Amino acid sequence: MLVTVFRSRLKPGVRDEYVALVDQMEKIARTMPGYISHKGFFADDGERVTIVEFEHAEGLRAWRTNPEHIAAQKLARQKYYTEYSVQVCTLDRESKFKAEEKALSAQA
Repeated sequence: MLVTVFRSRLKPGVRDEYVALVDQMEKIARTMPGYISHKGFFADDGERVTIVEFEHAEGLRAWRTNPEHIAAQKLARQKYYTEYSVQVCTLDRESKFKAEEKALSAQA
């Protein structure tokens, strides 16, 4: 699995318009081969962090070279971002935990 961590800061007053563009891009990303998930978060200090997961490099490459995604990246650099960084990581290890529904209901 490949995990992309995209960190950015937006110019003042563009958040809603930017989020609309991100929503459009997420719809396209979901159609890429090997797409797993996409989640974005705004921190209290204004930084946005987006985490995208792909099963394989070919899918990530398809996303990275998608013409609509490339156009959106260019627009975002011109109109929305004050800065950004991208880190693409290979998953070495994963562990998970999920409480059982019965246990959660008993605590309520």
